[in-house]
Amino acid sequence: MSAVNTAFIGLGVMGGPMAGHLLAQGHAVTVYNRTAARAAGWVAAHAGGRSAPTPREAAAGADFVFVCVGNDDDLRSVVLGADGALAGMHAGSVLVDHTTASAEVARELHAAAKARGVAFIDAPVSGGQAGAEKGQLAVMCGGDAADFARAEPVIAAFAKAVTLMGPSGAGQLTKMVNQLCIAGLVQGLAEALNFARKAGLDGEQVLGVVSKGAAQSWQMENRGVTMLADKFDFGFAVDWMRKDLGLCLEEAKRNGALLPVAALVDQFYAEVQAMGGGRWDTSSLIRRLHRD
Repeated sequence: MSAVNTAFIGLGVMGGPMAGHLLAQGHAVTVYNRTAARAAGWVAAHAGGRSAPTPREAAAGADFVFVCVGNDDDLRSVVLGADGALAGMHAGSVLVDHTTASAEVARELHAAAKARGVAFIDAPVSGGQAGAEKGQLAVMCGGDAADFARAEPVIAAFAKAVTLMGPSGAGQLTKMVNQLCIAGLVQGLAEALNFARKAGLDGEQVLGVVSKGAAQSWQMENRGVTMLADKFDFGFAVDWMRKDLGLCLEEAKRNGALLPVAALVDQFYAEVQAMGGGRWDTSSLIRRLHRD
């Protein structure tokens, strides 16, 4: 597609690479980050990129504004208000939110954007830091079909799959499904590898065999060996997973879904936090099983 003016708000381990891919595809990119030094560092590493001192100024003149921050409150702080991104956006532009947040805040921002003549897409991502760096994220979107059709080719700069899941909030609900799947898988993998250790088996040999059959998963392929090696520095932290599981459990209270495994795994992650592992990768669930 032809180049467009974009802004990217939030330059963490996900947002920084995603903004870089937009620039590499020829789009004009202005960035904002609450820690100004990080924005300056991004600009220094990405020739042609620019930074702005507020979300409003970053968004001014942009056809597409992307956001990737931590949680609902962070999202409101950079989108709403006098210095928020919406205040700087022109009618007909598109706001795309990649934050993993609640479906409730997605609907709130959709309404706020619509009141200003701005389109809104909630578009959380899956694929982790490696997926962001490689431009291979899976993006699950909620919003109006016509708005999605405009945003999809731009989002494709850092994605391998971009899918409209339904109206506003549907992207966030789909991301909750994603996180529920991961939580159960990682706990199962942790228990299995600990069982292998207790049984006196060679863990890597076990993985080599079972990963060729029905037990295979992305978590096994990408985290099995590192779990055996007691290495947990792979980007997506326990603190963030607990935030995400909290979103799932709150949504389940509203829709009546039963999440007994998710609730239990959330408690296990709380134990990992108490062990000082809040910034460890989510695969660190196995660490709490090795305390014997």
